[in-house]
Amino acid sequence: MRLKLTLLPVLAAAVALSACHRPEPAKQTAQQARAVRVVAVAPRAITGAISASGDLIPREEAAVTAEVTGFRVARVLADVGDYVKAGQTLAQLDPALLEAQLAQAQAQADQAEDQARRVQGLDGEGVLSQEQIAQRRFQAQAARANLRDLQVRMRKMAVTAPVSGLVLERTVRPGDLSAGGATPWFRLARDGQIELSADLSEDDLARVRRGQRATVTLPSGTTVTGTVRIVSPQIDPQTKLGEVRVTLPVRGDIRAGGFGRAVFEDVSGPVLAVPETAIRYDANGASVMVVGADNRVKRVAVQTGQRGSGLVQIVRGPGAGARVVENAASFLLDGDLVKPVLAGAPARPAAEPTGAAR
Repeated sequence: MRLKLTLLPVLAAAVALSACHRPEPAKQTAQQARAVRVVAVAPRAITGAISASGDLIPREEAAVTAEVTGFRVARVLADVGDYVKAGQTLAQLDPALLEAQLAQAQAQADQAEDQARRVQGLDGEGVLSQEQIAQRRFQAQAARANLRDLQVRMRKMAVTAPVSGLVLERTVRPGDLSAGGATPWFRLARDGQIELSADLSEDDLARVRRGQRATVTLPSGTTVTGTVRIVSPQIDPQTKLGEVRVTLPVRGDIRAGGFGRAVFEDVSGPVLAVPETAIRYDANGASVMVVGADNRVKRVAVQTGQRGSGLVQIVRGPGAGARVVENAASFLLDGDLVKPVLAGAPARPAAEPTGAAR
């Protein structure tokens, strides 16, 4: 019994001594915390954030058809894909019938002119009545007018291009009758110029300006650089969209009726944003891992907006100044303790353990 009483103080002292050398739980957890890079939610300029898709259309289209009716097409001299000059003959009508009418009109005009010359100076002489003299002069004028009309019609036998450009469509064939229908014989893209017509929201439209550059991706995957020519002065009341026209270079692989996607350059605006790598996507949607004042992380759902330059706008979520984990792929759970390292700051060398050998 005495032995047991003697051992009790010794055991108590040993327990107290071992407790002095055991690390505190909180300190031990802090030493095991992972170092992660963090970035602050802050206003940043997002460049190239606006993009839009649209149709490739001629900048200006010209329709060509015959101006005279009732004549057969003798020859067609242009086809789809041809580049034609202003005034170039695209189709030739058969002038045989008009040539006969023109010859007859010329003879009638010559006769009427002769009759008019015969009464020259006979006004008031009593040889012919004043009415007869006036009638001969009127007949000469009418004959000359009819001759000029036929001469103009003869020149219109050649159907010419009103502007220089690329032939987009041809509907006429040799033997067709010029009937003055609504369907044009040829459709031309003036100067071969094709544009991208894209619709933008009212907010995005306010950030686009004339002369601004845009990178346009064609269906083939090829990219070309265009220039904004028109920014619509009005918004469609139904769709709440406005049109932007982007002028493209004249190239054979840029075809009217095609499709393109434009990314507008030099578009910037200060919005709350974080790097794209900070956004985590899962079944619950987009989120970021926010590092609190106690250096513990918490998942916070976000609503994203514009994208560009490797940044994503935070429309709804943590406010300005909040620290978020830069790499969303980090395996972190709510409540994990971390050692935040500000992105861009030089890494601190790891501290040597106390008592390490030198």
